[in-house]
Amino acid sequence: MIESAFIAVNARDVLARHGLDSFEALWCYSTSDGTDIAKRDKGWKKVIRIDLEDANGESQSFYLKRQNHQLVRSLRHPLGEPTFAREFRAIQLFAHLGIPALETAFFDQRRQQGHQQAILLTRALDIYKPLTYWFDQWETLAWRDRQDLILAAAALVRALHNAERMHNNLYPKHLFLKLDDDGAGARLIDLVETRPAWFGERDKIRDLRSLLRRSPVATRGQKLRFLLAYLGKQQPSSRSRQLLVQITDRKKGKA
Repeated sequence: MIESAFIAVNARDVLARHGLDSFEALWCYSTSDGTDIAKRDKGWKKVIRIDLEDANGESQSFYLKRQNHQLVRSLRHPLGEPTFAREFRAIQLFAHLGIPALETAFFDQRRQQGHQQAILLTRALDIYKPLTYWFDQWETLAWRDRQDLILAAAALVRALHNAERMHNNLYPKHLFLKLDDDGAGARLIDLVETRPAWFGERDKIRDLRSLLRRSPVATRGQKLRFLLAYLGKQQPSSRSRQLLVQITDRKKGKA
């Protein structure tokens, strides 16, 4: 358990302005917007979007995630801890390592009537869209835009693996990308299952396989370009081609 709530410096004023800078206030917050409820065993998780006006009259958007007794067990926490606690640590670690990902605005947890409860408030990534969104309009994108998205995604995964971490759930829906005048940018979401790459290259290839096999819209040439950017190479090499075969060939991948 952490001793007090974490509140990001850039979120402190707007949360205080709306009286939402405490666990109890956020736990009791309600809105007419739709709520996503996920139940598991005796626990539940709710996620809603909230938009708060700051002192300058501008809207700041967040996703409020509340969790009651949905636990994950580990060697560090054999009796279990809220999955949001694990994700909060991962978000903070990624920020420390310089890996673009979600931003935490608020986190706290408590024990209530024998249940572990947690709140994780993250900033909405409104200017970013999941890779699945870009795949849906892949054929209509300009060649340069497709190239920029490929390079941005490769740079993000390279940063992750250079830090000797693996996402462990690296699907296109978990890579959020944006396009602007300066090219493209990327961030990772859903960090609950992230862990050190204990098995080195094998773990990294597993991440790459999860991503590329679920990217059917991208051509083989585009996947090779992704791997070249991931490897930091300009021209195809025997290594990059071998890696592409290893990742995309199901029979060889299983072997």
